[in-house]
Order: sequence, then C-alpha cells, then structure tokens
Amino acid sequence: MPKPPPSPKRRGRLLRFGASCVVLSAVAGYVVVQYVTGGTGDPGCRVAAGGGSGAAYEFTPEQAVNAATIAAVGTDRAMPERAVAIALATALQESGLRNLTHGDRDSLGLFQQRPSQGWGTAKQVTDPAYAANIFYEHLAKVPDYTGLPLTVAAQRVQRSGYPEAYAKHEPDATVLAAALTGTSPATLTCNGRSDSTTKATGPDAVRAALVRDFGREALQQTGAEVAAEGSSPAASPSPSSSGGTGTDPGTDSGAPAAESGGRTVTLPVAGDTAAGGRSAGERGWQLAHWAVANSSALRIERVSYAGREWVAGNTDSRWRATGSTTAEAAGSAGAGGRTGSVRIVTAQ
Repeated sequence: MPKPPPSPKRRGRLLRFGASCVVLSAVAGYVVVQYVTGGTGDPGCRVAAGGGSGAAYEFTPEQAVNAATIAAVGTDRAMPERAVAIALATALQESGLRNLTHGDRDSLGLFQQRPSQGWGTAKQVTDPAYAANIFYEHLAKVPDYTGLPLTVAAQRVQRSGYPEAYAKHEPDATVLAAALTGTSPATLTCNGRSDSTTKATGPDAVRAALVRDFGREALQQTGAEVAAEGSSPAASPSPSSSGGTGTDPGTDSGAPAAESGGRTVTLPVAGDTAAGGRSAGERGWQLAHWAVANSSALRIERVSYAGREWVAGNTDSRWRATGSTTAEAAGSAGAGGRTGSVRIVTAQ
C-alpha cells in the first residue's frame, strides 16, 4: 500500500532542515577558508617554483609579511634554506602563518609557543621576529636536522600531539623558502593593495621594518641609502628611525640618511657574498622579495632589482624586464664587487 504524501507542514520542516544544512556547510567552508588564508578570500600574493615546474602557492599579504620575517630571521642567523623551509612549514601548520593571540591552553603566535613552557613571555612569542628566532635556536640544537624528514625535524622542536601534521605543508614551504631566501629569483608577487590599517609608511617605515626583520646590521651591510626620487642622498645628517643622526651607514644609529620628501630606498648589494655566506645575487633577491611581501603593509609601489621590476596594482603583478643595461641588471650574476642595488619606491 503506497505511503501517503507528506503533509505541507512536514514538507516545510524538511525544506527548512535542508536549507539549514546548506547554510551550515557554507559557513563551515567559509571558516576553513578564513583559517587557511588568514581572513580573506582574496589571497593577494603568489609564489611560484623556479624552473617552470608549475608548483605555486597563493597566500594573503598578512601571511606574506610573516613568511618574509621568518625567512629574514633565518638568514640573519646564517641558517640554511632547509631550516627556513622547516620553520615556514611549522608556522603554516600551527597558525596558518598568522600571528595568533589565542590557541590551545597558553599557545600564542606564529608557532603557537607556550610561555608556560619556557618559550618567552606572551609579548615575546607574539613578536614574529622573536618567535622565529627562538624557533631557529631550538632547531639548531636538533642533530642533523637538515638530513631529517621535515616533519620529524619540526616535531623535535614543537613536540606536537600531531607529529605528522607538518609533512603536508612541505611543498608550499619549500617553494616559499626558495623565493624568500633569494635562491629562486623573481618568483614572489603581490597585488600591492594598501592595507587600510597601515599607520607608518614611507622610507622610514621601510628602514624600521628592515631592522626589525634582518637586524640593525642589515642596513649597514648593504650601505643603504634613502633618496628623493631622481636625486642623490642628502649630504647633511638627518634623523634616523632609531633617533640617531648621520650619513655614514656604519654609525651606531644603524640607519642611513633620509632626504626630506624622498620616497626611494636604495639597498646596494656588494661583494662576492652577503650575510650568512649567501651570494650577493641571492641576498638581493631576498631583499626584493621581502619588499614585495611587505608592499601592502608598507605601501610600497615599486621594487626593482637585476633588470627586473615589480609594480603594485598590475593585474598580473609579474616581475617585468626593465631593459636596463647598467650594473643593476647584473644583480644576480654573482660577480665580484658591486652587483647591483635593490630599489624600493614607497607611496609617500
């Protein structure tokens, strides 16, 4: 005997239940996207593997800034590229490359480090540069960490309840590390849309961020100059970001001279090797990619190095050949002496 059709009342309940399931699924999907991308559906940044393998990773400007900091701290400590990949994979798993102010129990920051377990104060572990530095400090104590599987090396530091969780991030972390340490030239791009929360901009903000990530010696090592667009650096002393004065990049101020109204930061990359034993070309591309990664936060409009140029706001955000035949075009050649300059132009 056939069953009677459901009453209109019951049919309405079924429809409402189905609609609720659809809404809940959409919300769950949205939450997952927010966690993975750092809070926006528009990644804004992209890094591609060198050599045309097709591997690529898309991420947000927030994630790009944090990844660039992790890489900068690693190279400042003279850690190898493999160490940077391990650190990036760890941060991808622990926080999605976001500087979280919450976590399991008292876990905080990019690496979800716990103040109660001796990683530092809450303020320290939510400072990305500090958090990266203390991670590398522990990683360096792991015997033969460069020869271990990535997830094993990360677990020796983190002691997570999910020891295999880091492995799935290795492909993305490896591509990111190659770009952010400079071994894979012209592979990291961002759309460069300004961050509405940005307060400090201009050359002073760029210099302060360089010191934050690479250490005070970064500007001294490169002999950094800050100049007005199309002009030479100021000849007279001017205030530095640290409160000192002077035009000599080797002074204890740690900052080069700034010319009033200037929008360009020029970072000459000199010598056969740069910081951490890396080639000058690699150091140059690391600085160039660092600037692009920070373009939204610091309102950077243009970055050029080794005959290539990135411009904010382009639809494809690619590095384009500038047609330069100057020494700058040889920036990645690794020749002795001066091998070009990284040129960063800010919006103001």
